[in-house]
Amino acid sequence: MENPLSEQAATSAEDAMLVDQAKGGSRDALERLIERHQSWIFNVVLRMLYVRQDAEDTTQEILVKVITKLSTFEGRSSFRTWLYRLVINHVLNVRRRRWEEDGLSFQKYGDSINVVLDEAPDPAATPADLRLLEDEARIGCTSGMLLCLDREQRLVYVLGAIFGVTDGVGAELLETTPANFRQKLSRARRDLRAFMQNQCGLINTANPCRCVKKMRGFAKAGYLDPTNLVFARERVVHVRDVAAKRRDALDALDEAYAEIHRDHPFQDGPDFLGALRVLINGSDFQSTLEPK
Repeated sequence: MENPLSEQAATSAEDAMLVDQAKGGSRDALERLIERHQSWIFNVVLRMLYVRQDAEDTTQEILVKVITKLSTFEGRSSFRTWLYRLVINHVLNVRRRRWEEDGLSFQKYGDSINVVLDEAPDPAATPADLRLLEDEARIGCTSGMLLCLDREQRLVYVLGAIFGVTDGVGAELLETTPANFRQKLSRARRDLRAFMQNQCGLINTANPCRCVKKMRGFAKAGYLDPTNLVFARERVVHVRDVAAKRRDALDALDEAYAEIHRDHPFQDGPDFLGALRVLINGSDFQSTLEPK
């Protein structure tokens, strides 16, 4: 699976070819273009919004924008740059979620997950495999930590620490300088590190918090539903499997913290293309692609 956010993908010849064909009226080329990028867009959005349904709806909105605005792409930058700037602008300006309105902070988050530690539940009385339940608790909890960062910090961390975007590519996408991108990433890492060092047993074994001991408490609090797992899967591709680490990683300690989030699943997401075919196959498809 090619990572469109890697430095090497900056001038993708196949993207450029598909864009030209799509603008010429090729539905097949447009579908292939969407297929190349939809999972990556979805995974960025999912880590920004946490709730899968919100991420699906927002990804759909973004892909509709891609189709209807493709005629405005003039090739002054790579298609990748044009596309992911559109993604970034959308997720930074999407309607504020309830937890944002409530002013979620690391302090509030720490208090909310401070449930009673328990022993691992009895496998015979648990409807899902214990390992999957532990994964669900771990992935859900560490995903929630990202929500304590403000939107720009979260986005920079998702791009730079989780998906391995270099400072050069990150600066290009956020329309800033590499030094400014590195600075923003450093601040996001620092804030997450400070919280995890004092809270998370995955990072600091002196902390009593253990995912396996919080499963029952999370279930009682409504954070985890053993009958409907949101994050964990039996067979999974991890982010680290498809997104290389940044070559300019700051240090080994920062990478160790980021690896917890890179161990999260790279989600397939729904078939956005199936829903978008209604638009693509519409009678006014050609006029949609004509320059305005």
